[in-house]
Amino acid sequence: MTFAAMAFYLFAVSLLTGGLMTVVSRNPVHSVLWLILSFISAAGLFVLLGAEFVAMLLIIVYVGAVAVLFLFVVMMLDVDFAELKAEMAKYMPLALLIGVILLMQFGLAFGNWQMADGAEAARRAVTPDGVENTAALGLLLYDTYFILFQLSGLILLVAMIGAIVLTLRHRTDVKRQDVLAQMYRDPAKAMELRDVKPGQGL
Repeated sequence: MTFAAMAFYLFAVSLLTGGLMTVVSRNPVHSVLWLILSFISAAGLFVLLGAEFVAMLLIIVYVGAVAVLFLFVVMMLDVDFAELKAEMAKYMPLALLIGVILLMQFGLAFGNWQMADGAEAARRAVTPDGVENTAALGLLLYDTYFILFQLSGLILLVAMIGAIVLTLRHRTDVKRQDVLAQMYRDPAKAMELRDVKPGQGL
């Protein structure tokens, strides 16, 4: 058995174990830590496939930002998880039914799956000779599909602004900053000198 095969089996077993323990762990902090292990194992599999750019994205974005954010939120919020699990028990039959349906769909998909003619050659022809996959991905995004890439970013920006506008609630009991009032403030009227006598207050 080669080193690559051993590494594949190691990362695959680690990924499956981490994913399973993420779901079945009773402690939410432990679930997030198992999720981080799953992300790292998936990044190792991407490195074995030669997709080091996707592996680094998985480490930087998911492990470095998303999973750590989950960990901070879980540890900082004092949530009664026993009460939440008691409410989740009511929906267990529906969840099991949905899980069985998903497993059946996966079985049908993998049962009818066949390798297309020329798929392996097309997969190898994506990256030109002498160009790493990171550079090839950059050429595709910023050369061939530049307009589509910029439009997708614009759509995400509009969606973010829309979410902020829809969830914005103006509260009357909150003291807000008036920028125009600060800009047009007269320094001569902003400060007043008073002669305070000894033993007297303002």
